[in-house]
Amino acid sequence: MTRFLLLALLAVSSTSSAVVIRHDLDDSKYRVPASELPALVDMPGEGHGVLIAPQWVVTAAHAVTWQTEIKAVVMNGISREVEHLVIHPGYRKPPQELINQILTTGDATLLRVLLASSDDIALLKLVEPVTDVSPVALYEGEDELSQIAKIIGKGATGTGAIGYAAHDSHRTELRRAFNQITSAHGRWFCYVFDKAPSALPLEGMTGNGDSGGPTLIQVNDQWLLAGLPSWTAASGDARTLRLGLYGQSSCNVRISHYVDWIESNMSSQPQAGG
Repeated sequence: MTRFLLLALLAVSSTSSAVVIRHDLDDSKYRVPASELPALVDMPGEGHGVLIAPQWVVTAAHAVTWQTEIKAVVMNGISREVEHLVIHPGYRKPPQELINQILTTGDATLLRVLLASSDDIALLKLVEPVTDVSPVALYEGEDELSQIAKIIGKGATGTGAIGYAAHDSHRTELRRAFNQITSAHGRWFCYVFDKAPSALPLEGMTGNGDSGGPTLIQVNDQWLLAGLPSWTAASGDARTLRLGLYGQSSCNVRISHYVDWIESNMSSQPQAGG
């Protein structure tokens, strides 16, 4: 099966952070310049990460494991060489047999079970420390429930009324939106894409093409990295389902659950010039 078909299939319950917007608001209200988050990292082709230390980027494991090798990423308009990847040992890649079953039957139930039990997180160590961009601090609190989150991404877009198709572009313009976290436990926190009058003024959700991008929570005047968009909860035939519709939920890797793993891996590696 081609990579496109695999990504389209995983879109039913595993992709992330582009920004899908309300149908009753103009797209210009969601567009933002690159200065909104210089620490946003573009993976080759598609997918995101976030700079969290001068030499370290965090991302979703599934955003990097479909590629045989990642030699460089782009941040703040500059290519940065990658020294190596660290994939969480608990990450579970969907087996080909399961993918084939879903393509035959359209039933992605067992894929969602697998994704929910996987540690979908990875680190990239850069060859040289970044000096022109400030890293984003990690959100370490466990009180994400009911908080307002900001999501940022460049991937597929659409509106909650009609969603978007799997073949739509997975890299578009930078957008940001907001949503309220409705559940938080263990590996994950999730939120629901609501429509007016229940929606936030700039309500939105994640979509295809920017897996591993930032979901941020504000503490005082600082936006901290709380999550990484990972999978979307949506029901229906996986082969024909449209994503980005009102009522669907986006589930994010919960950074607070992985702080110890992140910090232990970064501290165990020598820094450039050290």
